[in-house]
Amino acid sequence: MAPAVPSAMERPHFIGIGGAGMSGIARILASRGAKVAGSDARDSATAASLRELGVTVHLGHAAGHLAPDATCVVVSSAIRADNPELVRAAELSVPVVHRSDALASLMHGTRPLAVAGTHGKTTTTSMLAVALTELGEDPSYAIGGDLAGPGTNARHGEGAIFVAEADESDRSFQKYDPEVAIVLNVELDHHANYASMDEIYESFEAFAAKIVPGGTLVVGEHPGARELAARLSGRPGGPAIVTVGEAEGSDVWIRSLTPRGMTSEVAVVMDDAEHVFTVSVPGRHYAHNAAAALAAGARLGIDPAQLARALTAYTGVGRRLQPKGEAAGVQVVDSYAHHPTEMTADLEAMRGAAQDSRLLVVFQPHLYSRTQELGREMGRALALADASVVLDIYPAREDPIPGVTSELIIEAAKDAGAEVVAVHDKADVPAVVAGMAGPGDLVLTMGAGDVTDLGPDVLAHLSNRGSA
Repeated sequence: MAPAVPSAMERPHFIGIGGAGMSGIARILASRGAKVAGSDARDSATAASLRELGVTVHLGHAAGHLAPDATCVVVSSAIRADNPELVRAAELSVPVVHRSDALASLMHGTRPLAVAGTHGKTTTTSMLAVALTELGEDPSYAIGGDLAGPGTNARHGEGAIFVAEADESDRSFQKYDPEVAIVLNVELDHHANYASMDEIYESFEAFAAKIVPGGTLVVGEHPGARELAARLSGRPGGPAIVTVGEAEGSDVWIRSLTPRGMTSEVAVVMDDAEHVFTVSVPGRHYAHNAAAALAAGARLGIDPAQLARALTAYTGVGRRLQPKGEAAGVQVVDSYAHHPTEMTADLEAMRGAAQDSRLLVVFQPHLYSRTQELGREMGRALALADASVVLDIYPAREDPIPGVTSELIIEAAKDAGAEVVAVHDKADVPAVVAGMAGPGDLVLTMGAGDVTDLGPDVLAHLSNRGSA
């Protein structure tokens, strides 16, 4: 049975409760019996689902939203110091708790499995949550996206295992004490918080140091993950290290990977036994994520043969190559990819799925700092598509940086031979894409911002064109 609600979290108030990470924690607390409240800038399906659990969700931010009996205020790194609810909390001496501390408190008394890496965290966490649920383990989980099956990003389970996505962007993953941890890859990202790869490695080393004595670190085949393993190898009291990859020397060897349209068949060898299963999303990187999930679950004592079969129950997670529909012979898929490595991986996967059809991309850059540092690499990635529409930068929590615009990406894409169209008004995109796409084409909306909203509108324009 999962632990009770910590006393400090009995009546929490979440600022930005509709966010992926925040809403998941709020959902678990509400399921455990806490009286949860919060606020968000706008209404959403997430807010509606929280209300169904009895959560009070205020729209907009105002000092009066904070109840006088609140036991704490939960914030993420995106919340600014002048937020009126945060200011009011200081006036009332209500403790302020970071999202990662709140999540860490929910893991106490469980067997935590934390999934980290620059890319692939949400997918791998989701695979484990689905497979463990399929096996009757009844896990708790907190994920940065909504599972296609249950349609939720978090759940309170009565089982012993707690699967959590571990976010490195603000070093918050250093708050957790996992029994098993996964590091899929290590790359330079989140340039507002990390100045160099050395800082990134130091942060991941601190995360690995929090693995409990006798615990395990599962590392992917990415060079950054293997460099992390090399840095940790031989340290007294460090975790056991299990490597996953296509190289035969890997502890968990991906012996073969066979694309089958929008799925892949994967054969994995572990402890001299072979396990063959289907991954219900295309792309080599997703097969690697599934193999890492298999390795991590086995280290928690789950029978690997059963876990491999259960992994086939995973049908995807929101925004990770998620099919949105088809109209006028054109298929629309949505991708959360926003780093050049992710973009390249998803574009290569969709190129394979598209086969002889054209691949069209609608890309929305995410963050000025990321575009400043990686804009040229993003542009080169777009050259993998037959044609691209590039939107203005989605700022999220950042203020503009002079001279940093989507033009950095567009110029790099054109230099790489890509066909690119700049569209500054998001409302114009559906008509532009409908004018570009023909029967058999595949359209991929891509980015971590609100570009995901465009899929239904593109489909509507295509349908109207087809019926005209």
